[in-house]
Amino acid sequence: MTAESDIELVKFRRILLKLSGEALAGDDRYGISPAVVRKIAGEIGDVFRLGVDVAIVVGGGNIFRGTTGKALGMDRSTGDYMGMLATVINALALQDALEKLDIPSRVMTALQMQAVAEPYVRRRAIRHLEKRRVVILSGGTGNPFFTTDTAASLRAIEIGADILMKATKVDGVYDMDPVEYPEAKKIDTIAYLDVIQRQLRVMDLTAISLCMDNVLPISVFDLFAENSIRKIVCGERIGTLIS
Repeated sequence: MTAESDIELVKFRRILLKLSGEALAGDDRYGISPAVVRKIAGEIGDVFRLGVDVAIVVGGGNIFRGTTGKALGMDRSTGDYMGMLATVINALALQDALEKLDIPSRVMTALQMQAVAEPYVRRRAIRHLEKRRVVILSGGTGNPFFTTDTAASLRAIEIGADILMKATKVDGVYDMDPVEYPEAKKIDTIAYLDVIQRQLRVMDLTAISLCMDNVLPISVFDLFAENSIRKIVCGERIGTLIS
């Protein structure tokens, strides 16, 4: 199949994929699972080869969370900066896995650390995408008190993404926590305001509000379902669509 016919299959030409740090840990509670990172890189590569522009925002919860530091009596700002550094570690691991698959990629960070990553500049990030490179955005927003969900919403809007894809360990948004309540019902589509009013714990309110104000759809899906990223990019309705 030619590149031209591949791109005809695609509904979303530019995506921002939000990966949690916990996703990179796999079944472990801490650290990075090389096997899981390779699997995720393979799924990203599959979509990239369809001609899709791919940007990724990665969290750092598998290494350190700012809220964890606060719970231990640490200053919240210090804990958040430590969490931002953790996202850079995850970004470098993902870049290594992508490049082993011959997929060109760049790590950009909101924090200045030029020895390991480029500083995030909006126009430069867009240029990388235009040159067919996967862009991995780390360091959150570069500011404490903001989550990587908010960073994902902000970066998706800045680069002109067609959709924000939030990868989770469940297959969408439920009306209750499906872990605690077996009777919880999955929601296929929902409006931004309903998510906010019903206080569904999908993303933080700042992230949802940013997407709502800029009419950016959000797909919440199970990262580990087979070919889930490709299915969404090609227009298949899986997970939950927030719009």
